[in-house]
Amino acid sequence: IGQPFLQYVVTRPLYSEDAFADEHEKIHRHHKTVLTKNGVCVNCSCDLKRAKNAALSLLPFIGWMRIYQLKEWLLSDIVSGVSTGLVAVLQGLAYSLLASLPPWYGLFTAFFPVIIYFFLGTSRHISVGAFPVLSLMVGAVVTRLVPDEGPPVNITGFEGLTSDEQRVMVAASVTFLMGIMQLAMGLLQVGFIVMYLSDTLVSGFTTAAAVHILVSQLKFVLGLVVPGLSGPLSIVYKIFVQIEKTNVCDLVTSILIMVVVFIVKEINDRYKAKLPVPIPIEVIMTVIACGVSYAFNFQEIYKVDVVGRIPSPMAPNMQIFGQTAVEAFPMAIVGFAVAFSVAKVYSVKHDYIIDGNQELIAFGASNIIGAAFKSFAASTALSRSAVQESTGGKTQIAGLLSALIVMVVTLAIGFLLEPLPKSVLGAVVIVNLKGMLMQIREVPYLWRRDRPDCLVWLGTCLASILLGLDLGLAVGLGMELLTVVFRAQFPRCSVLANITGTDIYKDRKDYMTIYEPEGVKIFRIPSPIFFANIDFFRGKLVEAVGFNPLRVLRKRNKALRTIRKLLKKGELQMTSKGLLLTSFGPIEESEDESNMEDLDQPTDFKDLPVQVNWNSELPANIQVPRVDVHSLILDFSAVSFLDISALKGLKAALKELIRVEVEVYIVACDAYILEKLHSCKFFDDEVKSSMFFLTLHDAMLHILEKHPVNSENTKVCEKV
Repeated sequence: IGQPFLQYVVTRPLYSEDAFADEHEKIHRHHKTVLTKNGVCVNCSCDLKRAKNAALSLLPFIGWMRIYQLKEWLLSDIVSGVSTGLVAVLQGLAYSLLASLPPWYGLFTAFFPVIIYFFLGTSRHISVGAFPVLSLMVGAVVTRLVPDEGPPVNITGFEGLTSDEQRVMVAASVTFLMGIMQLAMGLLQVGFIVMYLSDTLVSGFTTAAAVHILVSQLKFVLGLVVPGLSGPLSIVYKIFVQIEKTNVCDLVTSILIMVVVFIVKEINDRYKAKLPVPIPIEVIMTVIACGVSYAFNFQEIYKVDVVGRIPSPMAPNMQIFGQTAVEAFPMAIVGFAVAFSVAKVYSVKHDYIIDGNQELIAFGASNIIGAAFKSFAASTALSRSAVQESTGGKTQIAGLLSALIVMVVTLAIGFLLEPLPKSVLGAVVIVNLKGMLMQIREVPYLWRRDRPDCLVWLGTCLASILLGLDLGLAVGLGMELLTVVFRAQFPRCSVLANITGTDIYKDRKDYMTIYEPEGVKIFRIPSPIFFANIDFFRGKLVEAVGFNPLRVLRKRNKALRTIRKLLKKGELQMTSKGLLLTSFGPIEESEDESNMEDLDQPTDFKDLPVQVNWNSELPANIQVPRVDVHSLILDFSAVSFLDISALKGLKAALKELIRVEVEVYIVACDAYILEKLHSCKFFDDEVKSSMFFLTLHDAMLHILEKHPVNSENTKVCEKV
C-alpha cells in the first residue's frame, strides 16, 4: 500500500509588499556601525572576561591543556610523537634538497616552527614542518639569487660566505619575509583570503608542483651534477645531455628504495585498519641505507654524494628582502592555504574549531622565529600529519615530542646519518609524490561535471609547469576569478510557467503540464544584478518578452505624430468605426526626429479624439510592432544584491516596459534590496512600490483578477 500524498491548504489574503507591510509591523533594528561593531569602542574596552578571552585566543594551547585527559591521551600522544618525529627527520633531510640547501637544514625546519606552533596554533593534529611544494618555491628563489654556475646576485651580506651559506641566508630571508606577511595578515584579520583558493585550483597547482619535484629529484637519483635549474624542460634537457655520466650505484640504490617503499606503503594503505601503527618503511630503509653506505664506503669508492656533517645555526641577515618580496607573498598564501585545508579536515573529524586568523599568526610567528635559526619555510606535510593523526595523536603534545626526537637526532646521533646517500632521500621524495600526481585522475570527472572548473585545473597545472609555481598560481587565481565573473555576468535566465493545479512555477522548457496565461511572462534572474551583467539582463529580458520596448515606444510615438498630422490636415476623420482615412495621397514622414528623447517619453494621447488600439489595424498603412504581453513578472528570489549601476539600468528597463503599457511586477524581493531601493529614491510616478509582491503566486493571482481569462487552468490556478 503506497503512502498517501501529503497535502496542505493555506488560506490568506493576497499580499503585495505594501499590503504586507501595512498589516504586519516590522521591528526596526539599529545596525551597528564600524565603531560599535568591531572598531574602537569594542577593542578599547577591557574587562576580566575580555582579557581572558584574548589570552585564550592568542594562546590556544591553554584551552586544550585545561581539558587534557592525562591517562587516556598521554600514551597515544607519546606513540604518535615518536612515530611522527622519525618521519620528520627523514622528510626534513629530503625536503632540504628541494630547497637547494644542505640536507641538515630541514631538521631545523622540523624543530623550531613546531615549538612555536605548539603555543600559538589552533589545530591539534597537523604536523608542522617542511612541505614539498613550499620547499620547491624556496629552492627557486635560492637558485635564482645563488645559481650553481656563475656569481651570485650582488648583495652585501654575501661577502665572505660560502655558496651553501649564501643559499641558507636567502632561504632564511625569504622565510622571514613570508612569516612577516602571514603575521600581518593574521593581525589584520584577513584569514578569509584562503577562500579564494578553491580545491580545484589547489589540486592543479600541487599536481604541477609534483612534476617540478619529480624532475628536480632526478639529478639525485641518477647521481648527476646538474647546474642552472631554470625550469622543468631545461632540467630534463640537461639531465639527458649527461645521462651517460649516471652513477650506477646511486641509480640502483634509488630504484631498490623506491620499489620497497612503494610496496610497503601499499600494504600500509590496504591493511591500515588492522595495523596498530603504519610500518615506518622510509625510516627502516634509511637506517639500512646508512649502514650499507658506511660499511662499503659508498662516498669514497663509488663517488656517491652523501648528507655530510650537521651545520650550526648562524645569525640571520635581512638585507635581501627587496630581492625576495615578490616570491614571498605567494609562498605565504600557499603555505597557509595548505595548512588550513588539512587542519580543517581534522577539526571536522574530531569536532573542534580552528581559527583561520590565529593560524596565520601561528605560522607567521613560526616562520619568523624559525628563520632566525636558519630553518626554511614551514607549513604542514600531508603525509606527516596523517601519521600524527593515524597513530593516535590527540593534541600538539605529539608535535612537541616529534620536535624533541628531531632535536635528539640533531644534537646527539645525527652523525650516524652522515653516510646517508642523497639518492636515498630523492627516492623517498619521489615515492611520496604518488598522491599528488594521482590528482590528474580528477580531470575526466571535472570535464564531465564542471568544465569551467576543469579549465581552471588544467590552466593552473600547465601554467605552473611552464611558467613556474609563483606565476602559475597567479594564472590559476586569475582564471578562477574569471570563471566567477563569467558565471555571474552570464547567468542562465529562464521563463517560468505554472505547474497546473499548484502554486509552483518552473522553467517552461522542462515540464509538460504547465499553464502560462495569455499575455503574461514570468522572467527569473538567478544571480545578483550588478554593473557587469545589467546589459546582459536587459538583453535577456527583451528576448523573453519577444519585443524591444524602446523600439516599440518610438514607433508608437512616430505613429502618433503621423496621426495628429493627418487629423490636422483633414485627411483622417473620426467615425463610429474609429479613425478613417479620407485621402489616398502619399503619406509623408513625420516631422523632424532629431530629438530622439521625445520619442522615449510615455505615449501621449492628448488632442486625439480616440484612444489608439496598437494591436489593431491602423489607418494609412501605419505599422507598429504588436505587443502581446500585458503583464510581466520578474522573479527576484535568487537576486542577492543590486549595485547603483544595476538600479539605474533596472529602472530604465522598467520605465520602457511601463511606457508601452506592460504592467510590471517584481516578486520575492529580498528585504535588504527593497530597503535599498527606497533609500536610493528608486520609486517615482511611473515606477511604484505597489509593483512589488510577496510571492510569485500572489502576483499571478492579482494579474488573473485584473485580466480574467476563461479557462479551467485559470480556475485551478486561482483555487490553489
